[in-house]
Amino acid sequence: MISTIGWIIIWVGVLFDLLGAIGLIRFPDVYNRLQASTKCVTLGTLGIMIGIFLIKGFTPMGIKALICGAVLLLTSPVAAHALMKGSLHFGTKMWKGTIMDQYGKDKLGGEQIEQEAK
Repeated sequence: MISTIGWIIIWVGVLFDLLGAIGLIRFPDVYNRLQASTKCVTLGTLGIMIGIFLIKGFTPMGIKALICGAVLLLTSPVAAHALMKGSLHFGTKMWKGTIMDQYGKDKLGGEQIEQEAK
């Protein structure tokens, strides 16, 4: 029974990875692509690792999969945030169809823009 649940979680993870790869190809700018790739790694690969753990149990392979999943869960969102912040800081343009840029003031540090407005 647990093996079946493990395989279902693995296939859901593969589906998330596939959709994330399609998002990397289809999305128009770095910000949208970064969101797609982060969801892909966090949900897809983590799902695969949890599925492997459920199938293998507390064997060396299962524990390694669980540790890899925990590391992915902790590092992937942090890395995506750092890349996003760097892209904003260096002025990477957003897609022309972007409706709202709430983080636009972060491009130059926020305080500089407010001081220039006064």
